[in-house]
Amino acid sequence: MDVRTADMVDIAAKVCGWAQQSCPQENEDVEVYALRSHETSVRVFEGEVEQLSSAFTGGVGIRVIKDGRLGFAYAGSLEEPILKSTLNQARDNANFSTQNEYVALPVADGVPPADLDSELCYPGLDEFSTGDKIALAIDLDQTVRKLDTRVVQVPATDYEDTKVEYAIVSSKGIASSGRHTFCDLSTYVLVRDDSGKGKGDMQTGVGFCLARHPKALQVDKAANDALERAVCLLGATKPSSGQLTVVFDPRVTSVILSVLAGMLSGEVAQKGRSPFQNHVGEKIAPGEISIVDDPTNSSSWGASIYDAEGLACRRNLLIDQGVLKGFYYDTYAGNLAGTTSTASAVRGGYATTPQAGCRAVLLEGGIRDLTGVMGLEGGKDATAESIFLDQADIFAKVAHGVFVRSITGVHSGVNPVSGDFSVGIEGLMIRNGELAEPIREATIASTIQKMLLGIVALGNDIEWLPGIAAGMTLAIGEMSISGL
Repeated sequence: MDVRTADMVDIAAKVCGWAQQSCPQENEDVEVYALRSHETSVRVFEGEVEQLSSAFTGGVGIRVIKDGRLGFAYAGSLEEPILKSTLNQARDNANFSTQNEYVALPVADGVPPADLDSELCYPGLDEFSTGDKIALAIDLDQTVRKLDTRVVQVPATDYEDTKVEYAIVSSKGIASSGRHTFCDLSTYVLVRDDSGKGKGDMQTGVGFCLARHPKALQVDKAANDALERAVCLLGATKPSSGQLTVVFDPRVTSVILSVLAGMLSGEVAQKGRSPFQNHVGEKIAPGEISIVDDPTNSSSWGASIYDAEGLACRRNLLIDQGVLKGFYYDTYAGNLAGTTSTASAVRGGYATTPQAGCRAVLLEGGIRDLTGVMGLEGGKDATAESIFLDQADIFAKVAHGVFVRSITGVHSGVNPVSGDFSVGIEGLMIRNGELAEPIREATIASTIQKMLLGIVALGNDIEWLPGIAAGMTLAIGEMSISGL
């Protein structure tokens, strides 16, 4: 079977049909997840192609549930003999697994799928030649080298694209499919300051742009982004320790929201591993703040028509005007909690089973009155008609703070059970409403709970970034910084 032309729904339905024909049993449920992808990757160095790869892949993951026992098997092939062998292996694995009353396949719940196919998939990606992809990467490499005399090296410039098609068919009546395309262009730049106070200092910066199709990629945006992020940190020094307002760059906000989203998993909460597990119905953020996970928002790179169990994706409100409304669930987590799935199942591919996860997390709302909150009056006040602020207006209201451009140590410095938050930062000080000297080798600390309650401003610069959450400028009223 040619993986490049096979129909995913037909494959999944055929395997599911084999299961019902070969051994029809009332106490056995079967789910088939079939996936096909085509990926291209180009790396350029000094105007020449350093790496080039293009690969078609296809595979299937099969879940069999029999008497509350789950069997799973997968294969990186769509050949018929392999598919039959994988089904038999999943059935065999079910016989040896532990019985679990909460394990089940979902049943369609009547939520209509969003009409997103034309927005998530660019059918012309296959027609965009390899030569054109290489040309984009070379153009970015050459553009960033010419932007500034302080550029001393561009270690890597990359173009990548992916086209994914999937189908989920089960004996419970699920028959879902979808597809999406994704392209990105990125560069990594090294700059050196040969004059002034920071003479000899070197800094790096990464810039990128994303799109559903390569014709929408913006070379200048990626180049300028990388250069600005490197140059702004030249001459950075260690700051003094203290308490101050922290303003997060959109990229950093996206990471923080992703961490928070992990704490709002229904399965995590049921297992007692979330700091919010006993706080449903309580205020955990300012009243102007809401947080949603909405995979039907086509602007998100995680947008999808269906979740990883074949249920139609939908908007899930997690925090409503500061109050924790609830958690998100896949079928298993929903059964565990005595509720239903929120169509929040995700997978890492055909080789993994589904679990509860977010796809498109967004902060909504804003703070209307910042007067005195951040220690400085001034700047343009937000109004009821415009509750988000320009980034410059947020800076203008900060008497003493730091603008965090990047963070390190998230995996080791954030405790998802207690909410403790301590990470390394680089950025710029804010003094009397203006950006000041660059800093590095510093740490900020708080807890996710305090940070949520301490939100004092949201930026209007919403940007969907790689991963599960949107970025925007975000200001926290007070955090601890450790430096000198």
